[in-house]
Amino acid sequence: MNIVRVALDVPLPRLFDYLAPDSDESDIGRRAIVPFGKGSKTGLILGVAAASEQPLDKLKPVAAILRDMPALPPDWLALCEFCARYYQAPLGEVATFALPPMLRRGKLPRMPKAKENAAVTSSSSGDTVPGAGHLTAEHLPALLPAQHAAVETIVAAGNFRTFLLHGVTGSGKTEVYLRAIADVLARGGQALMLVPEIALTPQLEGRVAARFPGAHIVCANSGMADAARARGFLDAHEGRADIVLGTRLAVFMPLPRLRLIVVDEEHDASFKQQEGLRYSARDVAIWRAHQRDIPIVLGSATPSLETFHHAGSGRYRMLELPERAVAEAMPDVRVIDTRRQKLQEGLSAELLAALALRLERGEQSLVFLNRRGYAPVLACPPCGWISRCQRCAANLVLHLADKRLRCHHCGYETGIPRACPDCGNVDLLPFGRGTQRLETMLAERFPEARVLRIDRDSASTPKKWQALLETIHGGGADILVGTQMLAKGHDFPRLTLVGAVGADAALFAADFRAPERLFAQLMQVGGRSGRAELPGEVLIQTEHPDHALYQALVEHDYARFAASQLGERRIAGFPPFSYQAMLRAEGREMVQALDFLAAARSAAELLAAGVTLYDPVPMRMQRLMTLERGQLLVESLNRPTLQAFLAQWMERLYTLKMPAGLRWHLDVDPLEF
Repeated sequence: MNIVRVALDVPLPRLFDYLAPDSDESDIGRRAIVPFGKGSKTGLILGVAAASEQPLDKLKPVAAILRDMPALPPDWLALCEFCARYYQAPLGEVATFALPPMLRRGKLPRMPKAKENAAVTSSSSGDTVPGAGHLTAEHLPALLPAQHAAVETIVAAGNFRTFLLHGVTGSGKTEVYLRAIADVLARGGQALMLVPEIALTPQLEGRVAARFPGAHIVCANSGMADAARARGFLDAHEGRADIVLGTRLAVFMPLPRLRLIVVDEEHDASFKQQEGLRYSARDVAIWRAHQRDIPIVLGSATPSLETFHHAGSGRYRMLELPERAVAEAMPDVRVIDTRRQKLQEGLSAELLAALALRLERGEQSLVFLNRRGYAPVLACPPCGWISRCQRCAANLVLHLADKRLRCHHCGYETGIPRACPDCGNVDLLPFGRGTQRLETMLAERFPEARVLRIDRDSASTPKKWQALLETIHGGGADILVGTQMLAKGHDFPRLTLVGAVGADAALFAADFRAPERLFAQLMQVGGRSGRAELPGEVLIQTEHPDHALYQALVEHDYARFAASQLGERRIAGFPPFSYQAMLRAEGREMVQALDFLAAARSAAELLAAGVTLYDPVPMRMQRLMTLERGQLLVESLNRPTLQAFLAQWMERLYTLKMPAGLRWHLDVDPLEF
């Protein structure tokens, strides 16, 4: 009697055996509906066997094996197994996470009749050439010599190779991607392109569709409707898709003819999932390229220090784009010393004058402040009361336009009090500033200007975001006030000035990655300036004008900044010179979380050869959504040593007793501390 081994979405590191008399090896990779507990679950068949370690009379029969779509291929299953192994996650959680929600529920989307009746548009033999050859050479943008060399190198690679396409902002990295993709399509292959944020997907889709009008392009991101995601997954899986564009979840799209992977803005933290399966889409993409023996291109103007280090050591191949493709020169970057200036709502006289000059010229400006809301906190000066979140160790942010106080961590919100809850004082004051406050100030200072705010509040839906972009491109805004949403991937030809305010806090943050993120953020947002014929200027306000980070920005010298940071990390033993994992626990009381972590540390001590175990400590944001949180850092100078330790440690962690309500998870290669 045949037995199927099924991966289920449960927090247990095991497969579950069920009786399935009509099953065979062809069912591996198919979904199955099975009884579980008092109900049923949809899982994935990962094996078929003639015997089980469990007594046969204890095994339940499969309710149904779903044969309504082709079985998922061995390379896709191997990808899930790698993620489960490396990120120390139950295989069932990984496999179900990698499927679109509709397929997880055992359903299929309704396919358009044209697709139901159409044959697969291309095959692994490459007999057809979907989407290729629609633009002749004379209609393509002219390539700079460095772009041409990069394209030729990528196209010639053939087999697995990791390339770092390091180009200054506006250097034409996307054009290099498109030329490489064109070669893949011409040879009958499929291409996968990952971008960090949903907001960038429609813009890129439009550009790719214009270049390859005959290609079938599939988008994949968490903002799509369930049916659309499922249809895209099936199009990729069954070979109909030629190009897949998406955010981090797109790395799990099955692609039988995959010949190239591109990861744009590879440094972006958005590629790391921070909930559930805590994977890095960039790193998984590299493993997948190795698995399929194909080239992968990592593109960035400000590569992550890990990637830059690998390129410097020869593990990756560096491809440099040192010049802008359209503009004649990089924007002029200047630092404004604000130590002895009286600022007007946080803006210096020099920045205000520069804004006025752009208004006279009919050009656009961007004031960058990575803090939304009106003010970070509402306070009562006489008694010291401040607006704190009831559920988190964070302050409630004042959103004056909506007359609300909001927590940006858990979503809790409340109305603005008429008087201080503690002393009754009615003169409550906002402290600090966010994008709403800057928007109000600039509208008052420049009444003739059209001021447009771009942040998560004003662009809360894809439709609103698209409308804002159309306003900018259509010349309907003079001064933009924006967060990091505007920092990358956008070309605004009339934007010639970027002013950055409120950046100094990251210089002295406890997180060792904070300077790297700040440098990338400022270089990216500064790169929005002067991307066409008009020259650009970037003004950075700071109380630390001599800081090495700002000096490197002035010189557009990423390599200098990276070398300095890597030197500091080598001395401190931080990544990429060590490898880390973080065990986190959260419970109703901090003592519960720390006691569990202490027990976990004790369980690890006999396994810890070559591994450093640090003491359990509260997290920096120690309370989130009413739960108290602690963490335990594990570190090793050798990745295989750390992985071997984690595999043994996880077995022991699952046996530890926990108080009611306590939850824990392991984060391998953590980005947040």
